[in-house]
Amino acid sequence: MKLYKVKVNGKIYEVELKSVEESNQTMHSESKTKQSNTNKSVTGKTIKSPMQGDIQKILVKPGQTVKKGESVLILEAMKMENDITAENDYLVIDVLVKEGDSVDNDQPLLKVE
Repeated sequence: MKLYKVKVNGKIYEVELKSVEESNQTMHSESKTKQSNTNKSVTGKTIKSPMQGDIQKILVKPGQTVKKGESVLILEAMKMENDITAENDYLVIDVLVKEGDSVDNDQPLLKVE
């Protein structure tokens, strides 16, 4: 780590910076931890998130049948609500997220058969 003095609008601040190597090692280890927490192993057919966002509303429950094209949940991404729909007729086995969750691209949302 190195200590620098920075002047902003006439005020002097002391800033401590990590070297690129230190930052990359920290980011790499944090990335592995986050990946292991968010990408839990789910076997079988799933409906996955097409993008990163927040779950606004879940429209289905386990045991419910859904038809092709039917909305299963609403995902907010970039201030827009997106309907996530079933690609085929399915029976919902499990809901893998809850309202308010943040999800990553390609993260399983529902387990179906």
